[in-house]
Amino acid sequence: MPTTTMTQSTKSQSPTLDIAAIRADFPILQRRVHGLPLVYLDNAASSQKPHAVIQAMSRYYEQTNANVHRGVHTLSEEATAQYEGARAKVSNFIGACCPKEVIWTRNATEAINLVAYTWGRANLKRGDRVLLTEMEHHSNIVPWQILSAEIGFEIDYVRVADDGTLILDDLSKLLTPRTKLFGFTYMSNVVGTLNPVQLLTEAAHRVGAVVMLDACQAVPHMPVHLQALDVDFAAFSGHKMLGPTGIGVLWGRRELLNAMPPWMGGGDMIREVHLSGFKPSELPWKFEAGTPAIAEAIGLGAAVDYLSQVGMEAIHQAERDLVSYAMQRLPEVTGLKILGPAAEKRGGLVSFTLDAAHPHDIAAVLDNLGIAVRAGHHCAQPLHERYRIPASARASFYLYNTREEVDLLVKGLQKVVEMFSF
Repeated sequence: MPTTTMTQSTKSQSPTLDIAAIRADFPILQRRVHGLPLVYLDNAASSQKPHAVIQAMSRYYEQTNANVHRGVHTLSEEATAQYEGARAKVSNFIGACCPKEVIWTRNATEAINLVAYTWGRANLKRGDRVLLTEMEHHSNIVPWQILSAEIGFEIDYVRVADDGTLILDDLSKLLTPRTKLFGFTYMSNVVGTLNPVQLLTEAAHRVGAVVMLDACQAVPHMPVHLQALDVDFAAFSGHKMLGPTGIGVLWGRRELLNAMPPWMGGGDMIREVHLSGFKPSELPWKFEAGTPAIAEAIGLGAAVDYLSQVGMEAIHQAERDLVSYAMQRLPEVTGLKILGPAAEKRGGLVSFTLDAAHPHDIAAVLDNLGIAVRAGHHCAQPLHERYRIPASARASFYLYNTREEVDLLVKGLQKVVEMFSF
């Protein structure tokens, strides 16, 4: 299990995390790619999984495998206890009022779509406005665009400055009594900007707007207390926080969730069904039709246990150290341009371009060196259009990354420049 005790071997990397002990918990980090040790710097897309998560899911399949909520036999009762126990762990982890406010989804994308197609259809009408930002992930843009085409409300956007921060001078003009929802990300998955969530939320609430927070890049990396932030909805994915794929979370205020119609129809979301109609179940099961991702929820619960034991503040500080170090070293690479704000205004990722090579070529060369980074528009094409670039390369860090890996990244990028400079 992880530890936060500092050791001599990790002193230069982080003052709080025993990186060597943490890395030993992740079996994939022992892998070699193209004959070289894996340097995994694609954590904003998906994180790696510790033994604790893998073993928790294996134990479920080996010892407890049964459906939940529907049986009185031992295996079903054990599975239900573990499944709902994971919900309670997540609830505590994000500062929810109670587990009933935690809705399991497949991922954050489904969570935002749930809000759009239930709360949105029930509350938005022609002439209303939805406010988003120019830095949003497609998952917090496209569902609203689809619904806008159906209903006829308008969508406005908070623009992004050259330094990657939101331009808030016109916020009071963008937020009007016609604005019914303000959707924004806690942290940009491209430029890393940490947005002022409480300030934006207070501004939205002053005009009566509901807040939809994309917390995908925040919940895995720093302490997040959703009640303290005072947002109304929040979405995040398990696979970005050491958990498995196929499980995500929608958190919402209970009064809002209670007022929303069901998301899908089927088993487990009903109280009773007759040929003449049905009555939905109570929260949270009202939004969880069909056999759920039981093993995945249990795996996410194990991931929450792991992160809690390490300590979210320690993880946040370690990532701040890494991104600060990376932003010191990366400018050594000829023709490299970093996107976004200064280190103190961002989370643990750096996106950049190189004069000498396209981002896809950068990623391909680095892969041959065992270094995994992301290249493309990162599901944030409007932000790349804002910067007038087709794509960028992105290195994103997590609790198991080291300064030595940043050094290898810089060395690899210098090789890219050598290869593509004629």
